[in-house]
This record gives sequence, C-alpha cells and structure tokens, in this order.
Amino acid sequence: MQLLKKYCFDIIVIMAFAVFIVCSFISGFGPGIEIFRGNFRSFVAELFMLLPLMFILLGLFDVWVPREKVEKHIGKDSGLKGSLIVSLLAFLQAGPLYAAFPVAYTLWKKGCSRFNIFLYLGAFSTMKIPMLMFEIGFLGVKFSLLRVSLTLPAVIAIAFILQFLYRNKPFDISNEAPPGRS
Repeated sequence: MQLLKKYCFDIIVIMAFAVFIVCSFISGFGPGIEIFRGNFRSFVAELFMLLPLMFILLGLFDVWVPREKVEKHIGKDSGLKGSLIVSLLAFLQAGPLYAAFPVAYTLWKKGCSRFNIFLYLGAFSTMKIPMLMFEIGFLGVKFSLLRVSLTLPAVIAIAFILQFLYRNKPFDISNEAPPGRS
C-alpha cells in the first residue's frame, strides 16, 4: 500500500496514457496511433536494448575501479585534468540523455567532484561526438564549431554556478518521494 501511495501520480499518468492509446485505436485517431506505433514503440525498444548493457557496464565499473582512483583523477582536487577527463567521457559517450544520469550517479558514488558531475551532464547533453557528426552533416562544420565554442564556456559556467549553489547542501540520494509526492 505504501508503494502504491508513493507512486500514485506516476500510475495515474501511465493509466491515462494507456487509456488514450486504447481509445485512439478504437476510434481510429491517427495521431494517437502514430504516437504508439512510431515514437513510443521505438523509445521502449531503445530503452530495453540500451539500459541493460549500460547497467552491466556501470556495475563492472563500480566493482573494478576503486574509489581512490576516481577521487584522484576526477575528485575534488583533480583540477583541470579531472575536468578534461570527464568532458572526454561525455564527448565520447553515445546514447540518450537518460543514460547519463546513472553514469553521473555512479561517478558521484565513487568520489567524483560536484563540478565534474555537473560538467559531465552538461557536456553529455550538448556536445557528444556522435551528435556533432550528425549536426555537421546537416548544418555544416562552421556552425557546429561555433556552437561548441559558445556552448562549452556556458556549460563550464553553469557547472561553476551549480557547484557554488550546492556547496553547503548535502548531496545524498534517498529513496523517499520528492516533496509534493507523498
């Protein structure tokens, strides 16, 4: 019962989506059918193909790489070297944005600095090499280099701001529901 209460809003949203899809198929509502056949089905397929592999790799990283190594290379005292390592990791990684959060959590758990976590998430969401290759193909090298040269300082500035804002706040992960969701 406690679990049902905790996820009540999520269950309502999922049920509303399911009712919408069923009603779309019954009434022949084209956009609803297209949402299910195109977007939703491809998203679920991608999710089930990508996440298990990613969690296996993260599990191996968690077991094989000692916390001390992570703290040394990308921890609080890692400086520019740590930021470059984290940025390189973000640039080279492929996949959707939701794949970055488990990686960021694992890095944090292993001792990565807050700045480097924020930098990783910002760089991952805006400057992945696979995404840049796609962008270059459609918009050209000049545009892509200009965008990256403007985005990188913005991501660094945002990481500094977030690190400053959260400097005295506990960064604990809990299993409690967020405020407003009992």
